[in-house]
Amino acid sequence: MELEKIASFQVDHTRLERGLYLSRIDGDIKTWDLRMKKPNVDPVLANGAIHTIEHLAATYLRSSPLSAGIVYFGPMGCRTGCYLLTKGLSDAEVGGALRAAFTFIRAFDGPVPGATPVECGNYKEHDLEGARAEAGAYLQVLEAWTPDRRLYA
Repeated sequence: MELEKIASFQVDHTRLERGLYLSRIDGDIKTWDLRMKKPNVDPVLANGAIHTIEHLAATYLRSSPLSAGIVYFGPMGCRTGCYLLTKGLSDAEVGGALRAAFTFIRAFDGPVPGATPVECGNYKEHDLEGARAEAGAYLQVLEAWTPDRRLYA
């Protein structure tokens, strides 16, 4: 079997900046690249922080009025950001939902949803303070984002 070069590996990561990008469209599913760190330049997201961001963002988005359009939220393996898969949401709705989600994370103070041994396979590795700091830093990117800036440069 010959391995195909997947779309995300065809993005020039040496030119990629922090941002929110529409990575691909598969039928009615949009994959969004929440690039929180400049690849190969910025320190990557710490495991505890990105894990907490995943729990809080996924819970927030699936509890929001746009929940029917949220397919998946999770971290990138390279730890420079996260992926969001949506269905039936406009680009502006996605931007607004993410601004709201990261505002929520930045201010969150309480038990992390789903962070018990029954609910999570790695419940001990969470960092709420780290997640709040990273959310605040990425929120600056989201606040400046507009749908016309959704494409990779």
